[in-house]
Amino acid sequence: MAHLAILGGGPGGYVAAVRARQLGAEVTLVEMDALGGTCLNRGCIPSKAFLRSSELRQLAARLSEFGVQAEVTGVDWGRVLERKNEVVDQVVSGVEFLMKKNDVHVVHGRGRLVDPKTIAVDIGGGEETVAADFILLATGSVPARLPLPGCDGPGVLSSTEMLDIDEIPERLVIMGAGYVGVEFADIFNAVGSKVTIIEMMPQIVPTEDPDIAAELARAFRRRRIQMHTNARVGEVSDRDGTKVVRFTRNDKEQEVEADVVLSAVGRWPNAEGIGLQEAGVEMDGRAIKVNSRMETSVPGVYACGDVIGGIMLAHVASAEGKVAVANALGKYVQMDYTAIPSVTYTHPEIGSVGLTEAQAQERGVPAKVGTFFFRAAGKATAEGSREGLVKVVADAASGKVIGGQICGPHATDLIHELVLAVHVGATAEQVGEMVHAHPTLMEPIMEAAEDTLGIAIHK
Repeated sequence: MAHLAILGGGPGGYVAAVRARQLGAEVTLVEMDALGGTCLNRGCIPSKAFLRSSELRQLAARLSEFGVQAEVTGVDWGRVLERKNEVVDQVVSGVEFLMKKNDVHVVHGRGRLVDPKTIAVDIGGGEETVAADFILLATGSVPARLPLPGCDGPGVLSSTEMLDIDEIPERLVIMGAGYVGVEFADIFNAVGSKVTIIEMMPQIVPTEDPDIAAELARAFRRRRIQMHTNARVGEVSDRDGTKVVRFTRNDKEQEVEADVVLSAVGRWPNAEGIGLQEAGVEMDGRAIKVNSRMETSVPGVYACGDVIGGIMLAHVASAEGKVAVANALGKYVQMDYTAIPSVTYTHPEIGSVGLTEAQAQERGVPAKVGTFFFRAAGKATAEGSREGLVKVVADAASGKVIGGQICGPHATDLIHELVLAVHVGATAEQVGEMVHAHPTLMEPIMEAAEDTLGIAIHK
């Protein structure tokens, strides 16, 4: 029986562990912290618990609009933190159960690669050696820091630290408007903070389609979230106990005061101190270099997830981990990034897959684009969630859906219809022909698909 050792118990590592056991391998999983990694402990899950509380606070402010009479006095932030911790504990316990159920041997400690078949684990006061036929590196990532004056000082928090903040800041400045930045902006605006976002790119959520980003920006403006795009932070300083963020926008120097500053400028692969140089593993900048089979430059050593850079999302790490394990155990599988969903849990939400309209043009792919706004959908109107739109991008020659973007209610769930379309090579015509139940939030996808053909009914 082949033995696989995995360094890192996040979504890449623990999913790979279960898949390896399903394929008949013996598995040892090394994790220095709680199982579940950043996603379950310091990222995806706790932030979504926060978002649920903030969503309910936003809805509570609108109850009279729906004919419901109730008095909401505010937010019990202590209880919000308690519930977040309860949710995290419950989900982590689920992963621990999975390891026991699948007979995965878990070693808790800081591991490092000794050679292509050995991991040494510092278990506190001693060292344990794990010998294996194959090794998978899945050590995740850490919050990036701006190398600017004051950006690593007190009162400038990472996303990890922000999840344990003990009180709601009156004024919050967020440096960076990627998915982490805008999600925290959404959360703290809803619970009462005055939020300011500073982003160096021309739009918030810079990787998203401009029309999608504009929809979210409009929603944020209605909620009085301040946004400065095309802005570069110069420094963070202190003035009479207040943080001052100085930035340049349109060649003008500006500043904004804050009680707390959140640094949400991305993440770096967590590749330091795990023995890569000693083992001869080739790097690509900060990230571990892998091929399409997730194998490193050292035969028998694989890597997946944030530590290899690329698309730093939990579900991508899990998919890469499955590919790595399959190849380590004798199959030939290549990782396919064609139909990877990207999701942002703001209000309204964002979901996207495949190519945007601009990306299709850049690649010289003639495309037909269909759009449909949620305000024209009966279900969205009835629910009072009319913000946003759906875009479907289809190859003009074949008619196949090559991309799709949604900003609107439940976009993070709805996007999967378009993920499936891209994955299986369905045409926009086929998506439009599929009967969609009425009234549902799925209907705008059908209408946008039909709009690529010029035959949308309700547009």
